[in-house]
Amino acid sequence: MICFPNAKINLGLNIVSKRPDGYHNLETVFYPIGLKDALEIVPSGSSEPYRFFQTGIEIQGNAEDNLVIKALKLISEEKQIPPIDIHLLKKIPFGAGLGGGSSDAAFMLKLLNETFSLGYSDTELEEKAARIGADCAFFIKNKPAFATGIGDELAEIELDLSNYLFVLVKPNVFVPTKDAYAMVAPQQPETSLKEIVKKPVSEWKGLMKNDFEPSVFKKYPEICNIKKQLYDSGAVYASMSGSGSSVFGLFEKEVELKEGFPDCFVWMNPVTRTS
Repeated sequence: MICFPNAKINLGLNIVSKRPDGYHNLETVFYPIGLKDALEIVPSGSSEPYRFFQTGIEIQGNAEDNLVIKALKLISEEKQIPPIDIHLLKKIPFGAGLGGGSSDAAFMLKLLNETFSLGYSDTELEEKAARIGADCAFFIKNKPAFATGIGDELAEIELDLSNYLFVLVKPNVFVPTKDAYAMVAPQQPETSLKEIVKKPVSEWKGLMKNDFEPSVFKKYPEICNIKKQLYDSGAVYASMSGSGSSVFGLFEKEVELKEGFPDCFVWMNPVTRTS
């Protein structure tokens, strides 16, 4: 069976406090987007529990460290999974604040559950996903959500941005998540993102914030320049996603900006006009 794990963006992100365990409490709004990987599992003729084949964007490191394999091993602790071949076509850039690895892992959990009729509920899959990564649980239901805790406490929200053109730009810059957190001083937001996201998108600029931006922009001015360029091109709202390095803009009109961002990964969504 094959599935297509999608990316997410953080419409805003507030670092609220530091936890005793060294992690940070945050609040953010996750929104799924149509940039996708492809993940397939097929029966294997091998005696090995699995064989992992990866194409597309090259992933460095051992296969055992890939979150897809961690998801398989997590399920295999409880269920008998026959030998399988795993094929992952990687299209979502990593180190971009898009949750690509977490999405792959969550979709692997769902794919195994469906393929082998394991009987896990969404709640049980969310619990398992949260053990793999902080934002992994979001991709089980894969719907817009207000997230708190370390990003694992989810509350679904009503939000439809299909009328907007998304332009996503990722420069050839990697922002280590650990470094990004180290540069931020946690603080309570004046207004929760849960309230801001209810307002019209045209009012988000100046209200909705990503607390990583000031320090990341200072260290990586090219990321700041992308956000400015998106606004200069007519975006009604633009922000860095997560701890970077990708930046997205929401546009009310069709634009063509790929040539404006040389040496960058650029993705645009197909727009569904409902009115």
